Amino acid sequence: MQEKKVEFYSDGLKLEGSFYFPDHLDKNKKYPTIIVNSGYQGFNEFYPKLFSEKLTDKDYICFGFDYRGFADSEGEKGRVILEEQVRDIQHAISFVTTHDNVNENNIGLIGWGMGACNVVHVAAKDKRVKAVAALNGFYNGKRWLQSIHTYEEFTKIEATLYEDRKNRAITGKSKLEPTFIHYPLDPATKEYVENELASVYGFGHETQLLFTDSILETNAEDVVESIAPVPLFIGHGRENLLHPNEESVSLFKKANSPKYFYWIDGKHNDFMFAEHSEFIRLNNKLGEFFKVAFTGDIDEQNLSSLA
Repeated sequence: MQEKKVEFYSDGLKLEGSFYFPDHLDKNKKYPTIIVNSGYQGFNEFYPKLFSEKLTDKDYICFGFDYRGFADSEGEKGRVILEEQVRDIQHAISFVTTHDNVNENNIGLIGWGMGACNVVHVAAKDKRVKAVAALNGFYNGKRWLQSIHTYEEFTKIEATLYEDRKNRAITGKSKLEPTFIHYPLDPATKEYVENELASVYGFGHETQLLFTDSILETNAEDVVESIAPVPLFIGHGRENLLHPNEESVSLFKKANSPKYFYWIDGKHNDFMFAEHSEFIRLNNKLGEFFKVAFTGDIDEQNLSSLA
């Protein structure tokens, strides 16, 4: 895989990104292109690059970037607003289509974790997207947040946000809190994060409480029907304790475009290693999905061939 670091703009903010090219790139050929999007506290250097290493081998161009406010991308540190990340992805689409080797009629999105919800929102509003894959995500923010907290904990969160909203109205600022204060990690995910992600440059900034409001307001289930006829791939870990299975199952039921569900043999990210057999299988499924999706003539029967 060849990597070319680039910069592009989203709402006037300069974002850092990378094109990932197949090793034997034909400069006279246009390639289907997949933009790989991180989840919460994810960075281009990790998951987007990890998926790109596999998918460029399948003759795709890939693109990854750091959302505004992360790593060296411009933007306010600690400000995480899902609606703004959706806009960043849309500007990334505009940017990649300026490259001579990108087939702008074959643009796909992958979203990981929190990014899975983002890419569904993008596909619902941006018809340049021709295929979308949502992996290990949550899709109704309020339902998910309530599912991982006790009633007492959630009541305290609501009280905290009530005070923060008043403070924002008076001072214009949202309080900074530890990274995972309202996004608690299950033991397996916590271990993976500490061993594999904590050392990534820029990881672990405090986050404004405004982020929790953004989670409560996001709901991909409200818009998933709007992505039709764009094909949808949903993947979810059978033993995922961070984002419950019901999140992906519910989204799949509401989607009315050609769709394919893949049960990942794992938890949230315990299989996310380049040479892990399940990660390889997942990428093989993704490669096949995008290949079929980009034909432009796809239905449930076509997708059933992936099983």
